[in-house]
Amino acid sequence: MAGAGNDFIVIDAQKGLTYKSLAKKVCDRTNGIGADGLIILDKSKKKQDYRMRIINADGSEAEMCGNGARCLAAYIVKTKAPKKKIFSIETLAGEVLGEAKGEIANIRLSDPTDHQADMVIHVSSRTWKVQYIDTGVPHAVIFVEDPEKINVQVFGKAIRNHQKFRPRGTNVNFVAFENNTLVTARTYERGVEDETKACGTGSVACALIGYLQTHPYTSNKKGAQMRVRTRGGEILQVTFDLIDDRITNVWLKGSAKFICEGTYYIK
Repeated sequence: MAGAGNDFIVIDAQKGLTYKSLAKKVCDRTNGIGADGLIILDKSKKKQDYRMRIINADGSEAEMCGNGARCLAAYIVKTKAPKKKIFSIETLAGEVLGEAKGEIANIRLSDPTDHQADMVIHVSSRTWKVQYIDTGVPHAVIFVEDPEKINVQVFGKAIRNHQKFRPRGTNVNFVAFENNTLVTARTYERGVEDETKACGTGSVACALIGYLQTHPYTSNKKGAQMRVRTRGGEILQVTFDLIDDRITNVWLKGSAKFICEGTYYIK
């Protein structure tokens, strides 16, 4: 499946599989199927309707994945016939709500945490002003004049591993405004260890920080909106509420496409 160009292999949970080693093999774009990550649909161990696990291509397990959760929501609607229009999904980052119609999926993320504004770090002989926020996974948001002129592989990797973000590391987003309601973003993703065509939690981070930048005196707003143009070209929609300067009720909407299905032989 692919969500805004972020691609995943989606499977139902099975006993006897070592998911981390499986992810490395199946996500390999030369000797496997090829994907940014492996998503496992499982039974919730808590009170949610379903459970999602996301294993990155390098075998590391992520707390959450926005585009992955959207793909899983569409997969659930297509294959499991859920009784609820909006259902709950357990993740390591907390509860996610999901709904889907065809190949359009909408998810509500857990509330963002640890917002740190105007951090200054020094990397690769340059000084960077970083806006940091955890939208289920950690994200550094950096505003630049033109993301197309940024060497995302070099600078993204260096910032991702900066001591300020240890031990977890961070995803790194280079962002620019197209207008007051639309930003364009390029993202270096930890776990993939490369730039991806899209990042769901990264798009949310860029949207939230972008809105705060353009509305510095707004502390209460229901249904705030910001759109994000991804590297793959799709525009994702982010809506949320601001309540006494606290961000809550964050929704991410965009495509969740079914590419193919088949059999993978484990050796």
